[in-house]
Amino acid sequence: MLLLTHVVVAIISIIFTTVVYVKPSENKLRVSFALAAFTLISGTYMILKSPAHLVQSCITGIIYIGVVTLFILLAKRKLAIS
Repeated sequence: MLLLTHVVVAIISIIFTTVVYVKPSENKLRVSFALAAFTLISGTYMILKSPAHLVQSCITGIIYIGVVTLFILLAKRKLAIS
């Protein structure tokens, strides 16, 4: 069940972060941070619980965090300029 929640939240996080980039606001940035944090925490928990797929999970997680962080930083910059 945690895996399904983790995947759904990660997908929602990517979509929501894209929306935040297009139309940034402080509240949307907070939600985006929370979704990314939940995904990171739940992913870390699953890796610690079942380290069999550690390399594949870590690579996917690093790509996810990199993309989401980039969009959050760009949205923050866009919000600061406006």
